[in-house]
Amino acid sequence: MRTKLSFIVAIACAFLLAGFSYAQEPQQQQSAPASVSPSSGLDIQGSKAYLLGPGDVLDIRVFGQPELSTSNAQIDSDGNLSSLPFLETPIPAKCRTDKQVQKDIAAAYAKFINNPQVSVRIAERNSRQPATVFGAVRQSARVEMKRKVRLNELIAVSGGFTERASGTIQILHTEPLMCPEPGEEEEAKPIDGTKIPLQIVKISELRTGKADANPVIRPGDYVLVTEAEPVYITGAVAAPNGVYLRDQLTLTRALAMVGGARKEAKLNEVIIYRQIPGSTKQEIIKADVSAIKKNQQPDVLLQAYDVIEVREAGMFSPSRLGPTILSAITGGMGSAISSTGMYLPQRVIY
Repeated sequence: MRTKLSFIVAIACAFLLAGFSYAQEPQQQQSAPASVSPSSGLDIQGSKAYLLGPGDVLDIRVFGQPELSTSNAQIDSDGNLSSLPFLETPIPAKCRTDKQVQKDIAAAYAKFINNPQVSVRIAERNSRQPATVFGAVRQSARVEMKRKVRLNELIAVSGGFTERASGTIQILHTEPLMCPEPGEEEEAKPIDGTKIPLQIVKISELRTGKADANPVIRPGDYVLVTEAEPVYITGAVAAPNGVYLRDQLTLTRALAMVGGARKEAKLNEVIIYRQIPGSTKQEIIKADVSAIKKNQQPDVLLQAYDVIEVREAGMFSPSRLGPTILSAITGGMGSAISSTGMYLPQRVIY
């Protein structure tokens, strides 16, 4: 339920907020949050099979009969052409092609005219609202739905995922499917106001080509590519930083993302500070990374806003004893040479 509510809040705020920053923003390359662009057009291949709906406008011409022709015949809310000159019976248009409607108009005028020649052209496609894609994509966009569009096409129009993508895509249906095909009758039922018609897709499954992870997007859908929350890594690592919490991020993967631990790191006691929900207190988790790497312990799944501290081992710990002694010896020799005032000539190579 928390996921659904967060999605609704995201939709309400997506078009009002120009940017979003964390209290400690990870120092990775980011793309600036993009505002929703005007309607983007996909190729209209297949639009010849476009099925009409309420709000669409037709340009109807009857050869030799200008009084019967009209350039703005709009399909009404019931899905009919109900205002054609001299026709008392409405012409059904919803979920039909312009050619099918053309035949019915010709048949209707045949009662008054001998062999009427009728042409029908779609002047405006207003029956299908654009789908909106936003979140962790390169460019938020509203996409016109002139034909069936799948999720991967919508992502391509938006420029693909950013590095902040968390691993899931949330699809909110705002309208029932208007012209269902066999097997899609359930999607054509009115949306229940007591339920949130939400579908969640994993990016990993979409990338691997899983059929269920590439659904058809309905007109009016909101598609949110969820943004990852940060995890912070400090201490004896190559590049202390924040990383984004993607799908199933583990402790060892997070350490690798910041360049790994330094030589002096105390890997047998890495500390994870985790905020307890609904409390100001923190849970302290100790992990033995050395044992994890040897498959002696399971890896730790991280959560949003975890703080990972990799401490340094003591000067005389087994991992640092050798370097400590070597440093002491080399340092002592340098001091002895300096105290005797010996001059060591430098060798220059030309």
